[in-house]
Amino acid sequence: MRTVKKYPFSLTEYSKTQLLQWAQQFDEVVWMDSNNYSQKHQTYQAILAVDAFTSIKTDAYNAFDKLKDYQTTTADWIFGYLTYDLKNDVEKLNSNNFDGLGFPDLYFFQPKKIFLFSESNVELHYLNMVADEMDNDFHTISKINQSLEESTYQKNIKISIRTSKDNYLQKVEEVLEHIKRGDIYEVNICQEFYSEDAEINPLEAFIQLNRISKPPFSVFLKLNDIFALSASPERYLKRTGTTVVSQPIKGTAKRLKNKKDDLKMAQQLAKDPKERSENIMITDLVRNDLSRIAEKGSVTVEELCTIYTFEQVHQMISTVTCSVAQNTSSVEILRNTFPMGSMTGAPKISAMQIIEETEDAKRGLYSGAIGYFSPSGDFDFNVVIRSILYNSSTKYVSFSVGGAITINSVPEREYEECLLKAKAMREVLNNSL
Repeated sequence: MRTVKKYPFSLTEYSKTQLLQWAQQFDEVVWMDSNNYSQKHQTYQAILAVDAFTSIKTDAYNAFDKLKDYQTTTADWIFGYLTYDLKNDVEKLNSNNFDGLGFPDLYFFQPKKIFLFSESNVELHYLNMVADEMDNDFHTISKINQSLEESTYQKNIKISIRTSKDNYLQKVEEVLEHIKRGDIYEVNICQEFYSEDAEINPLEAFIQLNRISKPPFSVFLKLNDIFALSASPERYLKRTGTTVVSQPIKGTAKRLKNKKDDLKMAQQLAKDPKERSENIMITDLVRNDLSRIAEKGSVTVEELCTIYTFEQVHQMISTVTCSVAQNTSSVEILRNTFPMGSMTGAPKISAMQIIEETEDAKRGLYSGAIGYFSPSGDFDFNVVIRSILYNSSTKYVSFSVGGAITINSVPEREYEECLLKAKAMREVLNNSL
């Protein structure tokens, strides 16, 4: 049983830092922050979940079945992640590329303490605890004098590129040959930036990354020695009752300092035939994925190729919705739509096979998803992009970026887009590549 208590509370940058600082005493922490970004399908401004009562972690083998058993048996809030490599549980695929991070393929936990933030209050949901503990925690958090000074973690970390520029350009040319032969129409090709024997302060790195990007699906995740510092602008999938929403991103343009030039850049993105083609292909793929679990005739494109502006970039986003039967399993919805189409390509299975052949590193949590299930089975997951991943035991830091390759792709421009997407992570790690 959970004890529930509500307190008046207003989220500020300072109070967020107090909350995150307090949470560091626990081995399991998930912080999800909308950064006040206006979203039609938003439920909470932010969520904090800490301290595992139970947990599950596994490799890809039968992972969705194990998650389904855990989610239905627990019948409570659970938070965690799905790595991209759960594709191997969905289809007859494999992941044999280099893996520097060594994260489990799936990891979820049932938190003892949950904080759900709305505009003017916070609702605490504590497991098997008394209200006094809530009051004590809330008082302790409010008294934390957390400095917002410049980060003190190690700087000038030496970042290496797993795929050289020449090699990347060659890979794009090879992918274009696949497209010309009709093997695929579109595929998302990614590359890894990494550092070995690196020590960072994950919390301070996250605070800086979030300050730079202010995305609507920001996540700080700590699971013992595993960290994900995510500045994701993209929602993978959300369920609210019988409604399911997916919001694929395809199409990127840089921000400009001059307001008039910046507006022009956004308008050019909206009209760009290549970017629109990329987005429409993936929107069709998402529609097809959702049709597997949707009530007949309910799949709807709510928005097509709409431009959203973030701190670092303009993005082209579509919104696809559908209705599902009340008794449809939430995990089955995820299984039938995973991985996110924006990070694979079309046709999906062929694209994933080519990704495995082409890329130099195992994706792992990158282009997977972080999120939660509520006791009713509702869920919300982001897409893990624009994220720094860190294994504190092996001191391995990694971030990856990618872009969609279509018949109209120019290899050099695709490489430039990758560097644009890497900008915030590079800045946080204070490195000039």
